[in-house]
Amino acid sequence: MLEVESVTRRYGGLVANDAISFHVEAGEILGVIGPNGAGKSTLFELISGFERPDAGDVRFQGRSIVGLRPDRINRLGIVRTFQKLKPFAQMTVEENVMVGVLQHTARVRAARDEALAALEFVGLLDRRRVPAHGLSTGQRKRLELARAMSTRPRLMLLDEVTGGVDQRSIGGLIELVARLRGEGMTVVLIEHNMQVLMSLADRVLALQLGRKIAEGTPQAVRSNREVIESYLGTAYA
Repeated sequence: MLEVESVTRRYGGLVANDAISFHVEAGEILGVIGPNGAGKSTLFELISGFERPDAGDVRFQGRSIVGLRPDRINRLGIVRTFQKLKPFAQMTVEENVMVGVLQHTARVRAARDEALAALEFVGLLDRRRVPAHGLSTGQRKRLELARAMSTRPRLMLLDEVTGGVDQRSIGGLIELVARLRGEGMTVVLIEHNMQVLMSLADRVLALQLGRKIAEGTPQAVRSNREVIESYLGTAYA
């Protein structure tokens, strides 16, 4: 479904992504790990069109999407969430999700029905009339997933979906991502919690200083010496 080929992005003398290549199969969950500054979010920026690579190619279902605007890439079927949550704070939870649906239909009633279905899926139906600023962090993460679903994607790029969430909420978010795959979604997931990745990911891509240092099953990657030294630490090993 997704092919990233030798993608490079430079900011002056800093190489944020250095000739990174990988692919994602339809229906797969690919985890992306690495320390802060490894280039994970930059990679999402390049795939989703917020940045353009200096070299390399990104293909979605066989078609190059380099140079397309983010809204065009979204309409093709790719959606991304953000580490920093910025819902429309004064709008209700329901209205936040309707915004995404309305790019597919001009019928407000149909958009509301689809939004309510997404909110039921993520467990926020009972909060639909609450302003977004009134949600907890865990609930905002669920709202972010519902907003992403509202654009009818085939590929979801999830940036730290469990980041900043209390331990009691993590299990529910893991279950939600697993259910997304059950609904036919393909997922690329940036995540620092290795327990989350071990329970969800089919494969893991490890980055360090903009380079790919490992790729494979979660078990193989967490045993990789370079991953241990640069990210997980010898105590984890």
